[in-house]
Amino acid sequence: MEIDDIRALSDEELDQELEDTHRALMNLRFRAATMQLADMNEVRRARKRIARINTVIRERELAAGAV
Repeated sequence: MEIDDIRALSDEELDQELEDTHRALMNLRFRAATMQLADMNEVRRARKRIARINTVIRERELAAGAV
């Protein structure tokens, strides 16, 4: 999911997506620890997705405060 797709989400959808991605990251870490994860780059992609979502949330907080 690109940053433009993330920006198109509502606040509630962002919160849900953040929670889902955190859960997926935890699952990926467990799978990596038990040697069941074939593509280790999935962990990195999940962390970047969390960072993107947090960035959009922070941008919206700053925009709401500037008004």
